[in-house]
Amino acid sequence: MHSIQTKDTPLIMAIDLGTNSFHAIIGSVNSKGILKIHSKDKDQVRLGSGATDMKQLHTDSIKRGIQAMKKFSAMSEKAGSTIKAIGTSALREAENRDDFIEKVAFATGIHVEVVSGYEEGRLIYVGAVHALPILTKKALIIDIGGGSTETAIGVLGEVSYVHSAKLGSIRLTQRFFPNGIANEQSIKECRLLIQGDLAPTFSSLLEHGFETVVGTSGTIYTIANMCLLSKGIVQNESLNGITISREEILKHISLITAAYSTQERSLIPGIEQKRADIILAGALIFEQIILGLNIQKVTISAYALREGIIFDTIQKEKDIREFHHLSRLRYETVYHLCEVYTVNIEHAEHVKNIALKLFDDTITLHGLGDSERELLEAASLLHDVGYHVSPEQHHKHSYYIISNCVMPGFTNDESDIIANIARYHRKSHPKKKHLSFSHLSLEKQRIVTILSGILRIAEGLDRRQHQIVDDLYCTIKQHEVTISVKSLKGLLADIEIWGAIRRKGLLEEALRISVSLHISN
Repeated sequence: MHSIQTKDTPLIMAIDLGTNSFHAIIGSVNSKGILKIHSKDKDQVRLGSGATDMKQLHTDSIKRGIQAMKKFSAMSEKAGSTIKAIGTSALREAENRDDFIEKVAFATGIHVEVVSGYEEGRLIYVGAVHALPILTKKALIIDIGGGSTETAIGVLGEVSYVHSAKLGSIRLTQRFFPNGIANEQSIKECRLLIQGDLAPTFSSLLEHGFETVVGTSGTIYTIANMCLLSKGIVQNESLNGITISREEILKHISLITAAYSTQERSLIPGIEQKRADIILAGALIFEQIILGLNIQKVTISAYALREGIIFDTIQKEKDIREFHHLSRLRYETVYHLCEVYTVNIEHAEHVKNIALKLFDDTITLHGLGDSERELLEAASLLHDVGYHVSPEQHHKHSYYIISNCVMPGFTNDESDIIANIARYHRKSHPKKKHLSFSHLSLEKQRIVTILSGILRIAEGLDRRQHQIVDDLYCTIKQHEVTISVKSLKGLLADIEIWGAIRRKGLLEEALRISVSLHISN
């Protein structure tokens, strides 16, 4: 992980659209990499409470979510901050998530990005490592949410293992403790499910090993607060850095499991009324992690996903600003995939360089920015990964591979756009009948179409994969773009020009221009 050595960064609002609550913080990072929280707010939306399988967001949940986002939007506007909104478990699984995301965008202008369980775990680790002195320790991070539980192991700012389990306080409450009512049998059945689901994860975590354990999230905060109150300690400030022992944790979880109703649990010191119905399910998850991994103590981190979002956003912006290419983590992700799928890296890098030159030279026409440039860079490097499956229809295989692999550093939306750009680097133009394209928002469809159009020409200009094109520059006159191509000394780029001319149609359609190519002297 790079240290962030910049002047005080602009204000960023990070919004965590969780299954239980929506949290928003506005923060900035100073030259020493220290986060300052300027304001924060949260709403208990219960986005994932519409159905037991989390497949559909209920109408009432959507309304509550939009109201919360309107409030956060006004808060951001007043502060003058940019916004980074991340959706987690409930939005990952909901079949009608696009409807919710579109309604949020229409009502607030905020674009919500959904992240994979892996990326969520990585961002939680990024937050925790900035809250506690654990950078040099092999740390296990535990985050129990409403819809999922993330466990991550990292050291020196890099995660080596992340697992996201579909076990959460709301999800299990709906299944085993409807209306917050429990009994001995339902608690037993819940424990068995958690044990069975997490058994393989425990084996992997123990195999990786860890030196210290860090807990985040409402469930663990609540149990930590119970432990402190039992000792007469009233913690008005952050719980950050507080350590609770195995004995304390299990003792207070037993108090929770002995209370069979929401009302009984709400009377236990340290349990908020709003969490009393779901704390039992969360506590059972925590209990099984403590027992299954033989954990002796847990240190509390005040930073988790939303703080991780701020640090990660700032780092990416810094990398792009300084190096004008893929941020470090994204770079490593893309090149790892190139290696795994045995990509012809000389061809991929040459196509990438040509594509980025075309992007930069035509920026006055397409008006896209650095974030889209990064997506083009990634897609250019990965466009041929489908050859690993078969040369025939390899563009479709590329789409499948990219859209189904874990891509640390990228959101699900970004991976989807990259996969679509690769899908359309040859053959058919994007069409509404293509489901992979039609489910994208109109703005994302525009981005895919433009970047695919650029990638097609770049691919054509390395038709023989001999890197004959040495340089190029674009001349723009009204709605005409002339691409002047310079070839390596003594070599003729006629086949490359021919290849690019055959592929220029998509960019012409996307930007409503005409494109011509010729060899420069």
